[in-house]
Amino acid sequence: MSEDRIVTLAAIIGAHGVTGEVRLKLFSENLSAYPVLHGAGRSFTLTSIRAGSNGAVARFAEIADRNAAEALRGTQLGVPRSALPPLAEGEYYHIDLIGLPCLVDGETIGTAVLVEDFGAGDVLEIEKPDGKRFMVPVARAVTVEPDRLLIDPEFAE
Repeated sequence: MSEDRIVTLAAIIGAHGVTGEVRLKLFSENLSAYPVLHGAGRSFTLTSIRAGSNGAVARFAEIADRNAAEALRGTQLGVPRSALPPLAEGEYYHIDLIGLPCLVDGETIGTAVLVEDFGAGDVLEIEKPDGKRFMVPVARAVTVEPDRLLIDPEFAE
């Protein structure tokens, strides 16, 4: 896992007002902990953030007006993986699982491509070599190791 890989924390979903504020869809609860975000090949300095109707409304020093804000619609904003807080034993960031090989009884069955949380716990989506995908509940079926994921045979398709 590359510590320089950008982890998406928010996405700009549009402009808010005429002074350059943007509406954000949030993927992190504490965006204000990261004063500089990266996206679209640029850096953005967060100067303020507040709750909005579908996420948050933010102001970045580099966005001066509505046209500039609107031009950034769809831009994903993130930080390098190394900027995230360290984890306790047994914890993981979803980004750390993506791309890991998934094994059942020592045989590779596919690659982790997505981690979703539908409310009852994390669900791992695995892509098989033939391109087909299936999902397994992380808490019941996955043992997370630093360089691979071990899948309980009962849950492997």
